[in-house]
Amino acid sequence: MPPQPERQLRVLYGVNGEGMGHATRSEVVIDSLLARHDVRVVASGAAFRFLRERLPRVDRIFGPTFALEQGEIRRWATVRQNLRLARDELPDTIRSWADEVDDWEPDVVISDFEPLAGAYARLTRTPLIAVGNINALDRCRHDREIVGREREDYLLARAVAHSMVPGAVEYIVTTFFRPPLARGATTLVPPIVRPEIVEARRVRGDHLVVYSSGDEAPIEALRAAGIRCLVYGMRGGPTEAVVEGNLEFRPQSGEGFVEALRTARGVVTGGGFSLLSEAVYLGKPILSVPLRGQFEQLMNARYAERLGYGVCAPRVSPELVRDFVQRLPEFESSLATYRQSGNAVALRAIEERATEAAAAAPRELRRARREARRTPR
Repeated sequence: MPPQPERQLRVLYGVNGEGMGHATRSEVVIDSLLARHDVRVVASGAAFRFLRERLPRVDRIFGPTFALEQGEIRRWATVRQNLRLARDELPDTIRSWADEVDDWEPDVVISDFEPLAGAYARLTRTPLIAVGNINALDRCRHDREIVGREREDYLLARAVAHSMVPGAVEYIVTTFFRPPLARGATTLVPPIVRPEIVEARRVRGDHLVVYSSGDEAPIEALRAAGIRCLVYGMRGGPTEAVVEGNLEFRPQSGEGFVEALRTARGVVTGGGFSLLSEAVYLGKPILSVPLRGQFEQLMNARYAERLGYGVCAPRVSPELVRDFVQRLPEFESSLATYRQSGNAVALRAIEERATEAAAAAPRELRRARREARRTPR
């Protein structure tokens, strides 16, 4: 059990809004913390829309977004887009919630790759805990085989990871792979998966679960391969299931997707950490096609391949899919060695570090620092 504070903590929890992995992981952590502590959540983008339907209080703040073109991140378009949004939204956003948070006096800030909550922690000298898989880019060492020819992408991704939430007293990295640490104040813990995945009874079925952005090339390759596929995630997808030969296009559905995943023979997806982690947890072989220009996805996929959990490929072809299916027993054998029982290890580590950090920086000291910051010189 984590050390018990004399009173409940006030936790400011920031959630990055780009991609749903931050939101689904954070919901699990926040639900756990709410059982004993007072938690105020700030989030942007899709995370805000997702969490406000599920948690008592979520405040919207500005958050960065990616500019995409034909399945590839456009670097300078992303920079220009976020500079414009920051100029238009950031001043009002900061003023509207920073004063409220000051009056509330949080004991600790936890950030899932959310920069403004981290900035608030540094400004007020409130202890900061960083949680998330993407911090593996900066907090761990990755060899030449993992970095490959994409060294420029790797260095850029590592710099972004370092700059988003700097200065944390502890970085808790969720990961199904275990690279050596490059920095101190870093703890590796198993991935945080949704309760529905923890409770799911895995069954070896005869279909592949496909999570697709809607690009035609991989869909046509899967069609030509002749393997039964349940396809999810397509933008503007169907409102009800549509069957086209060996492909069944399904509407968005949390319960339906978990059911398809737990009974799948394998998974075809990008390199997003959340779905890869769920597949690993359920012992489902992975055919990963990482998003171009997104090194974190490439890193996840290459580690999954190194561990024998599946294949990392730049693109999908009918031959690749058939080869993947033939190798499924090999991947299943490797996945059978993976061990994780729920989320207890990760949740315990987060609460322990938050409690220790708050105890090391008493609320009265932080109050004095805030008053000094507000006092005109």
